[in-house]
Amino acid sequence: MKTALAENQPIENVKKVRRAEMLKRIKKNKLIYLMILPGIIYFIIYKYIPMYGLIISFQDYKPYLGISGSEWVGFAHFERLFTSSDFWMIFKNTLVLFALQIFIYFPIPIIISLMLNEVKNAFFKRGVQTIIYIPHFMSWVVIVSISYVMLTLDGGIVNSVLESLGFNKINFLLSSEWFRPMYIIQVIWREAGWGTIIFLAAITAVDPQLYEAAKMDGANRFRQMWHITLPAIRSVIIVLLILKIGDVLELGFEHVYLLLNASNREVAEIFDTYVYVAGLQQGQFSYSTAVGFFKGAVGLVMVIFANRLAKKFGEEGIY
Repeated sequence: MKTALAENQPIENVKKVRRAEMLKRIKKNKLIYLMILPGIIYFIIYKYIPMYGLIISFQDYKPYLGISGSEWVGFAHFERLFTSSDFWMIFKNTLVLFALQIFIYFPIPIIISLMLNEVKNAFFKRGVQTIIYIPHFMSWVVIVSISYVMLTLDGGIVNSVLESLGFNKINFLLSSEWFRPMYIIQVIWREAGWGTIIFLAAITAVDPQLYEAAKMDGANRFRQMWHITLPAIRSVIIVLLILKIGDVLELGFEHVYLLLNASNREVAEIFDTYVYVAGLQQGQFSYSTAVGFFKGAVGLVMVIFANRLAKKFGEEGIY
């Protein structure tokens, strides 16, 4: 009995020491914790508490009955989703658009950041940064509207140029073949400049002495960029890539919905627009919640997988 108590005492002492260290650390950094408090409250109210509503994906939810009074149907809505004739079309479209973002859009902010880092004229550098940042502050309604004015058959500048060069006009807005190129070009136009902020911040943290040493060894600017700058920001790239992979089925509703029409639905319909139509337009709350639940589960699995893969290759990951 005494031996057991003696063994438990060191454990209790360790816990007390850790608790005291944690309280000391909180007191020391109280302003930092106070600064992140609004963010924590935001996530609790708008992200974690609403998770309670996922229960209705297992119910035949009726608003007038509420969650507690609605009939429990188990996995019926998930079975309907996976056996739906539209499921594989939507799944394929979502994965294709996600692949375009990963393989085409994601490297572009990195390339722009590396190029801007090589610019020596500070005035020109700030001017370029400002110009490429501006589209991010425009809503997708504005971006798509500008694209519509440029690409429309009736007086659009692109088709006017094609016609003047002797080519036939192209109906970009109603063409299923042009939907994906138009989508990714708009994503790059709006988000590429904003995406450079983190990479440029990471590049500024690189030790200048590394570049001086490389110059003494005869390395040109390209070699310095390849062997110093890129390895220095590799961890940032990996973290952002993992977070991006977590949004594999979360492409954003507004952008795709504004481009979606009856002519390009077969290549443009994704889970976000599908949830909107099923949930808000058709009032199928339980079914649309099940679709959203599926999206979140896939995103969670992808984050865990990508993080473990990153750690396997010697990177830190996100946890």
